[in-house]
Amino acid sequence: MFDGKFRVHVDKYVRPVGLTLTRTKITPDHLTIVGLLISIAAAVSIGAGYLRVGLLLVIAAALPDMLDGALAKASNVSSQRGAFFDSTIDRIADSFMLGGVAWYLGDTRGGTAAVLPFAVMAVSSLISYQRAKAESLGLQAKGGLMERAERIVILCVGLLFDQGLYWVMWLMLVLVSVTAVQRFVKIWRQAAVAPVTAARLETRRMHRATRRAAFADRRARLSSRRRDA
Repeated sequence: MFDGKFRVHVDKYVRPVGLTLTRTKITPDHLTIVGLLISIAAAVSIGAGYLRVGLLLVIAAALPDMLDGALAKASNVSSQRGAFFDSTIDRIADSFMLGGVAWYLGDTRGGTAAVLPFAVMAVSSLISYQRAKAESLGLQAKGGLMERAERIVILCVGLLFDQGLYWVMWLMLVLVSVTAVQRFVKIWRQAAVAPVTAARLETRRMHRATRRAAFADRRARLSSRRRDA
């Protein structure tokens, strides 16, 4: 949701920073790794019970994640390899941070509460898989209530309140589950129409090819008649 509505505005502000970073020897991969290291520090802080410190580190980890794409575009080094690396590191960073939350909840509320962040992680992975699979099939699967940006925002809200983090995790679990259902329905509907659309496009292509062949044949006959005359 944030990605679709606010991405253009965010890119407008981070683009100048990306241009500035091109004058340094920093690469987008460097920023991605820095973001991962900060996320690990955030996870450790949250697990140890320093929620406010963890909050600041979660916010700090989001900055390199925004800037690596801007730097890649500004330096013209955007690639499939970089996109794959960035997406993979994002999943690892999320796992560390939710793991830190699980440690904290297990320590303060018992082992049952620690299952909540892992449930959120599992459904979030399903959301990511749905998009990856849909795009591999030529379908579009972006959108939904809780993409990665929304999950980070909700996590930051939970880190503001020691006792509220548990309930925020419940809220996040409900919202990511709704998002998974939303994406499933969206992809399912596209997949139902896609074969028909593909067949129609193929039929049109064959008709165009037939017309071009008939036109070329007529031209060849006319040219032959003119030579004979």
